[in-house]
Amino acid sequence: MGFEDFVPIFGEPKVEWAAHGSSPLCRFLFHVYAPDSSHVRINVTDFHSSTWEANQSVMQLEDMRDNIGIGGSWSEFMDYVVNSMKSEDVKLILEGTSNSDGAAYAKLYAQRSKGMPLIIISLTKLMDSAASKAMANLSLGLFIAFKSIQCSLVEEQQHSFQLTKVISAEKERNETFQRELEQYSKKQKFQKINDLEKADVSISNNLQSSAARDTTTTKVTNRVVPARRRAKVRGALLRDSDDNSN
Repeated sequence: MGFEDFVPIFGEPKVEWAAHGSSPLCRFLFHVYAPDSSHVRINVTDFHSSTWEANQSVMQLEDMRDNIGIGGSWSEFMDYVVNSMKSEDVKLILEGTSNSDGAAYAKLYAQRSKGMPLIIISLTKLMDSAASKAMANLSLGLFIAFKSIQCSLVEEQQHSFQLTKVISAEKERNETFQRELEQYSKKQKFQKINDLEKADVSISNNLQSSAARDTTTTKVTNRVVPARRRAKVRGALLRDSDDNSN
């Protein structure tokens, strides 16, 4: 169990006075981070007159876990703590006199959602250089988080730009392929029309040739045989009786 991979958390709690009729409240920010592998530190400040801190060791968090009654593994419990700190229901409750130095006591309340176990952390007020250091750490932590998000955004933009180029190239290639496909389809259609026309012409020619052959055959069959080729009729030569007498 430890906090080697703990990612800092920043947020703005809802601020309330425990007693009614207290002075108007400033806006606060909180910073949760791990200064070492065995502690989690929480700083809350209005960057003016009120800065608070809490240090929670692994043992203290284990005691909190038992008091709250959250079962499961250590990692599951820490996931619940982190999610509670990231929720919209984090509250800073101020107590004590409201004078120029602000409240005397403060507690941080967090829960993942309404009806879930409530995490309560008592805060210690920081003064002078300790308060200045806590504010400086929070400001630096915010800047580091901002730079990290900015770098991630730049990388994401570059990735998006490269992806856009790939999509554009793919779109252009698809459009070119579509045009070629349409041209090929038109060519095939034109070729089919030509083939059909040629087939029609060929069939027409064949029909005409067949009709011509039939006509020729019919003429040859019905042709009259020339006189010179007819068979000569031979028979007896008749003579008159007068001739015979001579």
